[in-house]
Amino acid sequence: MSGAVDLSVLKERADAGRAQANRPASPAPPAGGAAAPSSGGAFPAVYDVTEADFEADVVARSGQVLVLVDLWATWCEPCKQLSPTLEALAAQSGGKWVLAKVDVDANPRIAQLFGVQSIPTVVAIVAGQPVSAFAGVQPAGQIQGWIDDLLAKHGAELTGAPAADGAEPEPEPEDPRMIAAETKLNDGDIDGALADYKEIAAAEPGNVEAASLVRNLEFVARAQKHDAATLADAAPDDVPAQLAAADLELLNQQPEAAFDRIIKVISRTAGDERTAARTRLLELFELFDPAESFVVAARRKLATALY
Repeated sequence: MSGAVDLSVLKERADAGRAQANRPASPAPPAGGAAAPSSGGAFPAVYDVTEADFEADVVARSGQVLVLVDLWATWCEPCKQLSPTLEALAAQSGGKWVLAKVDVDANPRIAQLFGVQSIPTVVAIVAGQPVSAFAGVQPAGQIQGWIDDLLAKHGAELTGAPAADGAEPEPEPEDPRMIAAETKLNDGDIDGALADYKEIAAAEPGNVEAASLVRNLEFVARAQKHDAATLADAAPDDVPAQLAAADLELLNQQPEAAFDRIIKVISRTAGDERTAARTRLLELFELFDPAESFVVAARRKLATALY
């Protein structure tokens, strides 16, 4: 089956995500060659997180220790004030909690997941769920008091980090719900798999893998319903037909053509039609790594078309 996101690739990504979740923590040292500060257990006190490893290094880890997610960006001056304070506190925590740093420019879906309105924002995660948050620069004493309160309230929910003795941890059992959904996907039951992944994503807002699969399968299910003749017959002023044609181009592995088609619709429409086209384009962007060159180029074209 061909598609903007080949279903076999989705399966490989799912397998890779589970392998990541089951591996022992072994973060790379930061730039400059210095070792990452230890938290006093098997986990580093401070580490970077991306969309690819968020499930394993934040959601799964938060069942063992309190995880604070520091959402920042290189251009954010307040972030440069807050981050050193957080990192120092994490290094002194003795393994009671860890700091996961997320560059929101490189990982926009994580910021979207938390509904972040401004940065810096710090979100506390316990057992896979956000339990508290604050935005802006705060003094060290106030932050430490906030953390102490979180540990007092939620400490019983945490199992504790494994000892840093080099021993291989027992791999966590695979989620039977994900296995069942994947089986349906492999059997060609896209609608059944989509329903299962939607249920998982609704129950676990932090499950990035399930949310990504929902987006991809929703696209495939919609695009496969379009008539192939739409590509040739879509009139320039027929917005629904143009959006359907873009879906087909994406399904045929032509993302640049699909994006350009919708951007042309945006440039010549207004009101509800423009809103519908822009919304669809942003949805299609979500199917790809935001760092892909054709996504970056299309975002620039979109900005030009809008402003």
